[in-house]
Amino acid sequence: MNPPAHLFVDISAHGFGHLAQAAPVLDALTGRLPDLRLTIRSGLPTDKLQARISARFSHLQESSDFGYVMHDAVSLDLDATAQAYRRQHARWDELVERDARLFSGLQPDLVFSDVAYLPLAGAARAGIPSVAMCSLNWAELFAHFFSSEDWAATIHRQMLDAYQSAECFLRVTPGMAMADLPRLRPVGPIAARGSDCRQALRAQLGCRDDERLVLVAFGGVNKQLPIADWPTTEGIRWLIPQAWQVEHPGVSDFESLGRSITDVLRSVDAVLTKPGYGTFAEAACNGTPLLYLRREDWPEQDFLIDWLQTHGRCREVSDADLLSGRLQAALAALWNQAAAQIPQPSGAEEAAAVLLARLAGTATR
Repeated sequence: MNPPAHLFVDISAHGFGHLAQAAPVLDALTGRLPDLRLTIRSGLPTDKLQARISARFSHLQESSDFGYVMHDAVSLDLDATAQAYRRQHARWDELVERDARLFSGLQPDLVFSDVAYLPLAGAARAGIPSVAMCSLNWAELFAHFFSSEDWAATIHRQMLDAYQSAECFLRVTPGMAMADLPRLRPVGPIAARGSDCRQALRAQLGCRDDERLVLVAFGGVNKQLPIADWPTTEGIRWLIPQAWQVEHPGVSDFESLGRSITDVLRSVDAVLTKPGYGTFAEAACNGTPLLYLRREDWPEQDFLIDWLQTHGRCREVSDADLLSGRLQAALAALWNQAAAQIPQPSGAEEAAAVLLARLAGTATR
């Protein structure tokens, strides 16, 4: 009897959006291959991975990418990011060789990355096939911010070579153009669908009949809002992270409700966030209206916003209105928008089919 196939998965810890993309794919794949052996490398905590991924896995808790150094969820520290990329690529060959040795020891049948490029280079050196997937890639973002720097060309070339070594790059909808990656394969939206538990949720919170729930979710990079200073908004209950520890008559934390974040998102009246793949796609595919604060010079966001304007209900808020809590008018306008046809999150099954075909191919090597 042949041993079960082994998939090595690398999930970026730059926020939670990469996990929100990868987890539905892994669930779809393990639904077809229940004996699949999963090894996951990610800097995210194990419990965050387990909350999204149904199958059993081994976890290597480390990061092979950092994406961008952030001041907070919507603003970048470009100086620190430049220094980090220069440090990493000064050791590039050493890091690639380290990953190649790791893969030679673990002997996965396939390496799957969302969206670090280092494991793709390591897999190529070890002679192991790889597949990348994401709505963005770090090489395109790097070129946007740093292409005019005299030190950037070599780093950008190493990034592109790593991405181009993958058998294909699954570009998730909505996604960036990625003109520099010739092996693109578009797949549909990827989003977890929650269960509608709005009545039970409202009962837990003791909501009045006229009270509406707004989830505040800025993803895995914190942006704490001065909610304690906001005026009490009649008819609005804000659901915020427990870690903010805010005392306010119109505020409750969502973790203590004991429900998955996708169930909460499906069951609230709106979500307040920044442009990021996970929350945008899940809001659209769960039919949840969305308020967003633009990110500072983030190239991916226009693709996300344009798509959500077609496939969901959304509205931009200003930083000044967000800081002061003056959001009643924006919410009223959001709720007055006509509901769009909810998109089908077909991308997880499409991506799983690609991985399944490649895992089947490796079994005949």
